Amino acid sequence: MKPEIKDLITISRLYGSNKEYVIAGGGNTSFKDDTTMWIKASGYPLAELSEEGLVALDREKLHLISSEKYSDDPARREEQVKNDLFKSISDPSKNKRPSVETSLHELIQYRFVVHLHPTLINGLLCSRNARSLTHKLFGDPVLFIPYTDPGYILFKKLESEILAYRENHSNDPKVIFLENHGSFVSADTTDEIRDIYDELIRIIGEVITPVGEPEPIAYNPILHKTLPALRMLLSGNKPGVIRHRNNSLIAEYYKSQQEFHKISLPLTPDIIVYCKTRYMYVEQSSSAEKITESVRYQLPRFNEEYGFIPKILVIKDMGIFAIAESYASAESALDIYEDLIRISHYASGCGGIKFLSPEQVSFIDKWEVENYRRKISQAAGSENSLNNKTAIITGGAQGFGAGIAEALYSKNMNVVVADLNEEAGKAFVEKLSAQKSSGKAVFIRTDVSDPASVKELISSTVMELGGLDLMVSNAGVLKAGGLDEMEPDIFSKTTEVNYNGYFHCAKYASEVMKIQNHENNDYFTDIIQINSKSGLRGSNRNFAYAGAKFGGIGLTQSFAMELAPYRIKVNSVCPGNFYEGPLWSDPHTGLFVQYLKTGKVPGARNIEDVRKFYEEQVPMKRGCRLEDVMKAIFYIIEQEYETGQAIPVTGGQIMLG
Repeated sequence: MKPEIKDLITISRLYGSNKEYVIAGGGNTSFKDDTTMWIKASGYPLAELSEEGLVALDREKLHLISSEKYSDDPARREEQVKNDLFKSISDPSKNKRPSVETSLHELIQYRFVVHLHPTLINGLLCSRNARSLTHKLFGDPVLFIPYTDPGYILFKKLESEILAYRENHSNDPKVIFLENHGSFVSADTTDEIRDIYDELIRIIGEVITPVGEPEPIAYNPILHKTLPALRMLLSGNKPGVIRHRNNSLIAEYYKSQQEFHKISLPLTPDIIVYCKTRYMYVEQSSSAEKITESVRYQLPRFNEEYGFIPKILVIKDMGIFAIAESYASAESALDIYEDLIRISHYASGCGGIKFLSPEQVSFIDKWEVENYRRKISQAAGSENSLNNKTAIITGGAQGFGAGIAEALYSKNMNVVVADLNEEAGKAFVEKLSAQKSSGKAVFIRTDVSDPASVKELISSTVMELGGLDLMVSNAGVLKAGGLDEMEPDIFSKTTEVNYNGYFHCAKYASEVMKIQNHENNDYFTDIIQINSKSGLRGSNRNFAYAGAKFGGIGLTQSFAMELAPYRIKVNSVCPGNFYEGPLWSDPHTGLFVQYLKTGKVPGARNIEDVRKFYEEQVPMKRGCRLEDVMKAIFYIIEQEYETGQAIPVTGGQIMLG
């Protein structure tokens, strides 16, 4: 790697990881030598930039864009420019798209160019006095460019301004301010660029006082009943994720329609890409019902007037809310919209806010390049029916539960791992999060035998992700023993976890699912109990476990009848013995050890004897595996006709008559 490329990556990550300078996929950086330019490719965020995220271009071919004659039709012209830009790519086989501002970077003679959208600088640039304040603070060294539609028009505008600057100053400007957009800082070293940005922020900070970190405002519990309804109202048949945020700065702008007006329109192109062009204000917020009714009433009118469903809601006394296809997209939308609030706050102190005009907004919204950026920002992985739906898996930190969670996460689902073992749960979620998925993995410590703990699990899931599509009641305990060995407290504990725990999960999960169904009567959700073959046939010297599992089948059938009108399917999966998991194979507490000690297998002298005894009882001559269970789970979710079923996955060991 060239040392300069390493410097470029370092400074890109430095600013890309700081939301005061750039958010989500915004901004871009470049380095050029005499023949080649390396620039951040579209779809690669600065915060995670590597050499793979750079695209190399032939500078000689880039020069042709300046002298080429293009169509007067804007759409055709942009297509022609894009094609010429692609022709300059050194290695087209890598299929990377150069940044839209590539031609602007080529105009500037310095080796490094760092284009960012710093909040404080944009507070000045989105104000009515942007030009005069820029001149007052920085004089001629900073080149100020009035707002110009991005693309070729901006390129030609900058070209003429830079040539004029070069003629007057015998050098290129190191700082360029683009009104309602951001800043370009250029130099021959990245150290100098850092120094320049530090100085710009210092000088503007003497005029505009940075707000610092606002005080967070606690989540309001009435949102527990609100978010699932909003999720359905705002995302149709493919519900996504709702994220929310509330703090002391946001609170200044949701108090009234008048205050909301200050944050009601876009200020920069990035806001349009991530949050669209209009946002909904909800004033009636005294109860969950009032909020839902207000959104339900406003939505048709909003959609008719603007042609889309809002991605951003501002709810009085509650905060800002973003609905998106994935957790990451919703978070980016919140970050961008909170940045709009900060910029508006700063611009108000600089002579007033200068919103983008309707014509400017329309150009960006329809511009092919920005639509490409929007598509990249919303990418949700491979398409499947589970994309970005939300599942809770109890007992999800290990064994079957962990396997189920991982399989669902690989399908781009958001998974909530609920388990008593906090250390194992957090470690597992960290492992999951390192894998490729558009989903979000969360750990919530839960004791399924405690109704308050399960209720908090459901509430926390809604707070984090906005709703619930799948509850997998998997947590269970097994203590083998006959009547003469089983103590009443062990029997009660086994029942509390295996039977009562399922009841708690179904009770509180169905509350959320009913709210969702109320807003979309055709939307199906699922409650799945991981039962056992012991729930289908008695188990010798294992009555505590088998009794609870038999009872679980009764609950499944009863819940299924009660919840069917709400399109909530309730089914049980009854696996055979999972010999590889800790339930059976743990060397200290596993069932092989327990059954050996209790003499459940006559004549068994060691663990292998116990294992062989059980494998011989299975027509398929092996234990149940995770993939066997997942096929049953995926079937249950996909179909819309069966409910109240106990599906054996036993290799033929249990055959239903």
